[in-house]
Amino acid sequence: MTSVNAQGLAPWQDAARTTEERVESLLAELTLEEKVAQLGAVWIQSDEPGNVAPLQDRFVVAGGLAERLRYGLGHLTRVYGTAPLTPAEGAARLHSMQEQVMAANRHGIPAIAHEECLTGFATYGATAYPTPLAWAATFDPGLIERMAAAIGADLRAAGVHQGLSPVLDVVRDYRWGRVEETLGEDPYLVGQLGAAYVRGLEGAGIIATLKHFAGYAASRAGRNQAPVSIGPRELADVILPPFETALREGGARSVMGAYNDLDGVPVSADPHLLRRVLRDEWGFEGTVVADYWAIPFLASMHGVAEDLPAAGALAMLAGIDVELPETHAYGEHLVGHVRAGRVNEALVDGSVRRVLRQKIELGLLDGDPAALPHGGTAGEPVNLGLDLDSPRNRRLAAAVAERSIVLLGNPAGVLPLDPATTSRVAVIGPCADDPRTLLGCYAFPNHVLDRYPEHGMGLPIPSVRERLAEEFPHADLRHAVGADVMGDDRSGIERAAELAGGCDLALLFVGDRAGLFGGGTSGEGCDAADLRLPGLQPDLVEAVLATGTPTVLVVVSGRPYALGPYKDRVAAAIQAFLPGVEGGAALAGVLSGRVNPSGRLPVQIPASPAINPSTYLQPPLGRKAEGITVLDPTPAYAFGHGLSYSPIEYVAMATDLAECPVDGEIEVSVTVRNAGGRPAEEVVQLYASDPVAQVARPAVQLIGFARVPLEPGESRVVTFGVPADAFSYTGVELRRIVEPGLITLAAGPSAGEPPLRQAIRLTGETRELRGARRLTTRTRLLEG
Repeated sequence: MTSVNAQGLAPWQDAARTTEERVESLLAELTLEEKVAQLGAVWIQSDEPGNVAPLQDRFVVAGGLAERLRYGLGHLTRVYGTAPLTPAEGAARLHSMQEQVMAANRHGIPAIAHEECLTGFATYGATAYPTPLAWAATFDPGLIERMAAAIGADLRAAGVHQGLSPVLDVVRDYRWGRVEETLGEDPYLVGQLGAAYVRGLEGAGIIATLKHFAGYAASRAGRNQAPVSIGPRELADVILPPFETALREGGARSVMGAYNDLDGVPVSADPHLLRRVLRDEWGFEGTVVADYWAIPFLASMHGVAEDLPAAGALAMLAGIDVELPETHAYGEHLVGHVRAGRVNEALVDGSVRRVLRQKIELGLLDGDPAALPHGGTAGEPVNLGLDLDSPRNRRLAAAVAERSIVLLGNPAGVLPLDPATTSRVAVIGPCADDPRTLLGCYAFPNHVLDRYPEHGMGLPIPSVRERLAEEFPHADLRHAVGADVMGDDRSGIERAAELAGGCDLALLFVGDRAGLFGGGTSGEGCDAADLRLPGLQPDLVEAVLATGTPTVLVVVSGRPYALGPYKDRVAAAIQAFLPGVEGGAALAGVLSGRVNPSGRLPVQIPASPAINPSTYLQPPLGRKAEGITVLDPTPAYAFGHGLSYSPIEYVAMATDLAECPVDGEIEVSVTVRNAGGRPAEEVVQLYASDPVAQVARPAVQLIGFARVPLEPGESRVVTFGVPADAFSYTGVELRRIVEPGLITLAAGPSAGEPPLRQAIRLTGETRELRGARRLTTRTRLLEG
């Protein structure tokens, strides 16, 4: 019988004890069945057709909640995020389900409630922020941390404990449908923005979940869940660093295993990644959760397990702690493996310890309040006045949208447009008047509400056209769709061209409509065959350009599309990566000059739609190679590129040392000046090249960046404190090293042709990096 203290609390409920004491006391009380139950999940799904997760319809579990709670429960899956429940309805539902969970198991242990939060809390009526690719375009970790803190506060107030975000997959092929969910193609940028998001979420008391560990975005031909055939060096130097940064510097407490295989070994069955790298090398003590149905996929998709029970054993041996979103392969199957001696109970105990530790950290074993939404307690009414689309959220969504929009080119100088003098303007294209084209695939209106058309958008989302009417109240704005994002109806193209031909200027809005599994042109399961604009939009662009009317091309998309055919023919070009609920206002503000654009490209914009797309992280032979091949992968716009309405000059660059030890640090100072008449924000980028190394290295690679606000005529100095660890790489013997030799540093507005260069020399003996290393370049701003 369990002993209780004077307050009637069991040892695991006693907050005066250490977390480890509480964990061990509860673990000792649990039967094997009760332990395994803590490693499972329940998802009460809707009956509506259509999937919000891959092959969801094949894994529906019949019956309600009560019969699945006999031994306890680890996770409640997406109570808010599966059907259009108001915040009040969702809170009441979660309250009821948690009470059932606690009442059904003999120790009264609540479940961890998890939700998606890729573009904000993925539930009905919650703010749909810009996509992660737009966050990356801000190059602003502080802003992303504040946004994540707001998302975390909403989740916590709703009784949610864990968020399935951020995505730290480094883009390797722009055709992949989930590019919009990523933070771009550079591991340093992904790591810095990802760690910032994690700090915001974790600081609000929400467990951040890093996904997808690892290699998911490097699939063959950019196909969802396709095999990954990268080598160990690409894995170590490109794919893994963002995860390490978000764990060490962000403090993430959970990692989600990826669907893919790596060189034939599915990640969910890979103890090298999940135990050796993650736990032994990095010291990770949090939970590893399965992506939805990734464990059953070991049998049905990968063919490395004979059946569901065998898949569960493989996953547990590899290091998957918690099966999501339902308990298919763990549960009674895992109990049977332990009793038969096929799985050591000590492995199960390790996973259960990690789950219980998190439940204690969340306050779930201190009593009822933390288990229930919005501060409610068992037997008391829940506060249902939860505003998930608050003015605070809208301000943050607007700030991210404004800072993410990239001015690609303005050769004719037509931008910004003067609201006082702008007259006849053709507003054309499928992204001009459809608010859904502003949102990502995990934004609730696109993610779920497509199945519930009677519910509309769930929150106000003004279209670009509506915001343009507000921004230019005296202009004669004439609208035509021209062609849809998807489909083959070309009947509107001629009408759109006629409209453009009769106007002084054409604003042409093209791009994507995000969706799931073929329901859109961007998003999960919406991979592209090539990088042409989707559908008939290339024909629409050509028809409008043929009129001779000056045209501003605005691409609102979840991936970069090939703009080489239009680059020199448009009056101006803008890129917006699905900028969210305030995206229409942000785009209108950039066009009018109310917002001085400061976004920078976190992915290149390709020139050609057909050349196998490659990111900027290429050794010399991966770039243009005259005399070797006729195929030229040079992009239309380089990684990091972006203009403002004020010219910025790169004045000088200096280092404090000509030589730096292989275990030292070097300071690099870059002076920039605003040579124009408008305030601006410049993203100063620092790159490194290693011209002679053991292996072929990228010709240029980002190692630091800083946003620098500049008043007209103002000069400022940004100083980068670069650790020698920033020049490390995986050598011939597959060990991370810093070796002596020449390093070229370059600073500028993009990776294209940085105007400032400085050579330094690393000195000493080759140094092998083991354990923790410095992952971040320090920055500070000075007056010029």
